[in-house]
Amino acid sequence: MTGFVLAIDQGTTNTKALALDEEGRIAARHSVPTPISYPRPGWVEQSGAEIWRATTNAVDGCLSALPEETAIAAVAVANQRESVLLWRRSTGEPIGPCVTWQCRRSSDRLDRIRTPEIEEAVASQTGLGLDPLFPAAKIGWLLDAYPDARALAEKGDLCAGTVDSWLLFNLTGGRVHATDASNASRTQLFDIHEQQWSVELCELFGLPVSILPAVVDSDASFGATRAIGRLPPGVQVRAMMGDSHAALFGHGIRVPGAVKATYGTGSSLMTLTETPVRSRSGLSTTVAWRRSGKIAYALEGNVSVSAQAAAWMAQLMGLPDVAALTELAATAAGGDNVCFVPALAGLGAPYWKDRARAALTGMSLATSRSDVARATLEAIALQICDVFMAMERDLGKRLARLSVDGGATQNDHLMRLQADLLSRPVQRLKILELSAFGVGLLAGAASGVMDEPKIEADLDGARDHIDPHLEPAVRDAKIAVWNAAVNSVIKSALSRY
Repeated sequence: MTGFVLAIDQGTTNTKALALDEEGRIAARHSVPTPISYPRPGWVEQSGAEIWRATTNAVDGCLSALPEETAIAAVAVANQRESVLLWRRSTGEPIGPCVTWQCRRSSDRLDRIRTPEIEEAVASQTGLGLDPLFPAAKIGWLLDAYPDARALAEKGDLCAGTVDSWLLFNLTGGRVHATDASNASRTQLFDIHEQQWSVELCELFGLPVSILPAVVDSDASFGATRAIGRLPPGVQVRAMMGDSHAALFGHGIRVPGAVKATYGTGSSLMTLTETPVRSRSGLSTTVAWRRSGKIAYALEGNVSVSAQAAAWMAQLMGLPDVAALTELAATAAGGDNVCFVPALAGLGAPYWKDRARAALTGMSLATSRSDVARATLEAIALQICDVFMAMERDLGKRLARLSVDGGATQNDHLMRLQADLLSRPVQRLKILELSAFGVGLLAGAASGVMDEPKIEADLDGARDHIDPHLEPAVRDAKIAVWNAAVNSVIKSALSRY
């Protein structure tokens, strides 16, 4: 088979589309912003209709850059994970908003069922702790918040799913309601050992299993497209993965031993494991992908607010963009104890304190704007360090380096801070849209368009390395200040609830 692979990456703030040729080279790209709403503190949502509109616009923009006679051999989908929505099976009409992964609205629902026994039962089946990040309690919230939803479910006219299944439903004209094992493993409803939806967990979270999508391999034949703008009908969707999983795949990581970190709105660190490893350090056990029936497992740590912290602080300080924040940070002396804990949507791994709130500590009359800017960039790197060290504890070995991807990795100052504070080399892949590239590579290999080993070998020339240079004593002092600030934030959160 010949032709291009159309790879879609539906992210939190942007929806991207890439056209990849047979060599895995990017022939065309287009990105469309995706609006986000914050209706009340702790609530984060998007419109399902807007997500689909952004997707179709990104696809059209990408394909318009190719010659009209260009053949599209396959479609691939990567998606923001843990964001969930409901829609009518008969019409495709969304029921309520898309409740995103950052949203905390299901905190009270989780608190009502939280016991040590239930936490253990959930973790043993899903590899996940009870946290509002995951979709299960959000689906229950949507079913209760929109009275028609349960009636539609009883009639068989309701679908629930993560964003990948919403896009697939629309791409196939409503013919297919399915997800892949990587996305299913992030719902807190999927038994990662039995590889099926857990009826017990569906009952626990108050939802019928009938509304959930079919779970198939990440490289399955998901169905054929309908005509959508410049995308012709009859093109097979040949791969779907959560964006973090797709980035791991895009790094060329196929065996345990390497760690990747994606710097986006939030961050995900992921490392492959031979078997499901039960974390004792605040991480999640997940399915990296299920390929031709073979399961690849991983340990993962999720940071709730990562690169978004820099954008937020730049806006708060009246700076035009993150580049200006970075320039300001570079002028800081660095000898102060100013520390920013960006718990703007709670603290994720390895702490899992969803009610924690951000704090800026250690300031004095001598504190400058540059100190705050530097503390913001350091906070992004320090959160990555926390998860990386938790992985080392769970695996019982030292990890040699960190492979990084995402838009924020273009920030050389941030990457130098990351290497210094981690005290490990950082290996940066120069492909910015790595989630789209990774899922596109999987689709290309599954459809026979791409030579996967050859493309992976070529990736070696697309990497650069940043080595650490910070004195150990200075690093240790910064980490001590960070740990004290995080502990203070956690203590404050516990005292309020």
